[in-house]
Amino acid sequence: MNVSAANVTVVLQYRDSLTKAVIKNVIVVVIGISINFINANLIHTFCKHQIFYMNPRYILFIHLVVNDMIVVTMTVTLFIVSYTIYKFNVSVCCVIVLLLIFTTENTPLNLACMAVECYIAICLPLRHIQICTVKRTSMLIGLIWMTCIISGLPDLFITLATEQLDFFRSRVFCVRETAFPHPLAVKRRDITYSLFLVIVWITIFYTYFKILFTAKTASKDAKKARNTIMLHGIQILLCMSSYVTPPLKEALLRWFPKNYADSLFAIYIIVQILPRSISPIIYGIRDNTFRKYLKNDLMYRVSRP
Repeated sequence: MNVSAANVTVVLQYRDSLTKAVIKNVIVVVIGISINFINANLIHTFCKHQIFYMNPRYILFIHLVVNDMIVVTMTVTLFIVSYTIYKFNVSVCCVIVLLLIFTTENTPLNLACMAVECYIAICLPLRHIQICTVKRTSMLIGLIWMTCIISGLPDLFITLATEQLDFFRSRVFCVRETAFPHPLAVKRRDITYSLFLVIVWITIFYTYFKILFTAKTASKDAKKARNTIMLHGIQILLCMSSYVTPPLKEALLRWFPKNYADSLFAIYIIVQILPRSISPIIYGIRDNTFRKYLKNDLMYRVSRP
């Protein structure tokens, strides 16, 4: 039995008690609804005021927020399904997993682009308006999605080429390893993750230190940009922890097989949920302009009869 099959077997073998299962599902659902509620308010504020959707910085931010909402919704749904239906059709699972691959890989790339925008605004202020336009930002978002799609689709092509038709009619416990079980898909995933890891972290370090040592570092905007990139770095670190999740799961399976379900729950909260709770803080709370409009919108809705 390979490690992927062993992972699924252990999850099914050491299932939680009813009480623990209910507690975990309630925690996940409450956190998921809370994050999506906050993000929905951010999207509402963004769409309501022209000042935001004419600014590349906020366009990238709201794209990140929408992406986070998709990830949270899909992962919470899969979490609940894993405790109720357990297994479902492979074809449906492949579609869900592909969407999660695209959006999960999307986040660190989007954060890297936001860091670059901060760098241009502080270090190249006279060229910021020419470089960071709405049109170019839209093209950049399209490029991010194209990169993630090109990165994820080979898993589907490998599976289509190596698996029998009956496989796609079968029912499985829906995780990436069961949707795309071929060893070549696993190797390709590791190579892609390593490449993304290097590119994103080089971008983060370069932009941070360029802002740190720029002549304008004494200014308030430069200090705020540095702090913003630091938050991006923390968020990326949490997001990209998903890149080391497979070997971590294997280690936990060997070390704590009877507590494997609890280990997976902790990994899920840290890797999938926690990073998505940081996005609203960076611009929804720390950014003075967005905070002002968000506060006004919330107060208006509360005061309405």
